[in-house]
Amino acid sequence: MTTARTATPSTARAINDRLALNLLLEQGPLTATELRDLTGLSRPTVADLLDRLQRTGLVAVVGERGEQRRGPNARLYALVASRAHIAAFDVREGGVSLVVADLAGRSLATAEVPVEASAEASGVGAADAGVAERIVRTLLETARGAGVEQLHTVAVGAPGLVDPATGRLHSTGKLPGWHAELLTALRELPGTDVILENEVNLAGRAEYRVGAARDRDTFVLMWLGHSVGAAVILDGRLRRGFSGGTGEICFLPVPGTVGLPSADSCEGGFHGLVGSAAICALARSHGLSADPAGDASAAEAAVRTALAAGAAGEAFLDELAERIALGAAALCVVLDPGCVVLGGEIGRAGGAELAGRVERRLAGFSPLRTEVRAGTAGGGAVLAGAVLTAGDAVRRDLFGEP
Repeated sequence: MTTARTATPSTARAINDRLALNLLLEQGPLTATELRDLTGLSRPTVADLLDRLQRTGLVAVVGERGEQRRGPNARLYALVASRAHIAAFDVREGGVSLVVADLAGRSLATAEVPVEASAEASGVGAADAGVAERIVRTLLETARGAGVEQLHTVAVGAPGLVDPATGRLHSTGKLPGWHAELLTALRELPGTDVILENEVNLAGRAEYRVGAARDRDTFVLMWLGHSVGAAVILDGRLRRGFSGGTGEICFLPVPGTVGLPSADSCEGGFHGLVGSAAICALARSHGLSADPAGDASAAEAAVRTALAAGAAGEAFLDELAERIALGAAALCVVLDPGCVVLGGEIGRAGGAELAGRVERRLAGFSPLRTEVRAGTAGGGAVLAGAVLTAGDAVRRDLFGEP
């Protein structure tokens, strides 16, 4: 027979503090009365926790709210969002996007740092180190321009496998050497924690928390951009797999490709059907204009053109939907997520129209009922997920969350 454990006074205080802080984060300034109503805590307990949180600098009085009664107005208490600051990175082959934000996740400043192809290298060398230094310098200048002198946590979204055991980035293709150098340089920033995560996993978190899957605890995000990847969230938890490779569906063998994928290349895998170059080639085969460069922007433009192109566009969209459904079917018969969200440049461009076509085609491949939705976290989904991830880490530190 087991007996219930009684929380110690210090544990109870920590739980109450976290509850109040999260409410202030989610709902904004509240009065003590409102906190009592929302938490169910007693008047003395709320008064004690507000006093304690003000002494730690996490909560401050920001004004008053008139009550429908005689007497003084009620004080408004708010989370001090400037108590800690974070940064988020979306790292691509051609450069980075970054944002500096406060504890509440509000963006304070953004920057873009393009990296010319001539500056990229296949290995780590002086050129790579120079690129990394320039990016870190831009980060610090951007932060200082927003009045931020110290960053508590930086979250980085990058392509490749992130080993759950070591936190190291392993390339599944030919990534520039400056990616590794950038991570090294960021980890040398004094007093700053660095979190590395696969960029599609971060986009999945954004769709889960603020996007198309807010009402789902189990779903798969299919990221359709330059290449294709997936983020798998089951029962509210992001799944990475043994080596961090969950969702690397660009390597998935599927019918219709020119060959088979290898350990060094995904060209013969699902990537060969729905990567941006393949989508541009498909558009041209249907008589639609598509940039031969075949990058993600060109593929996005081709999809948008197809949506307004009449019969030729209809045929292209049907074939593209069938290709996407092939990969989605493989995920669904193994995981049965019940919901697939289409993200990335192609998912964003296709919207509900492409999602509906994929859903109908998928229904013919599998007996498992699966809803297909267009992602709503937008083009900044990776950055949004990185901000959420960094913010969660800060709150665990400052709020004492488990």
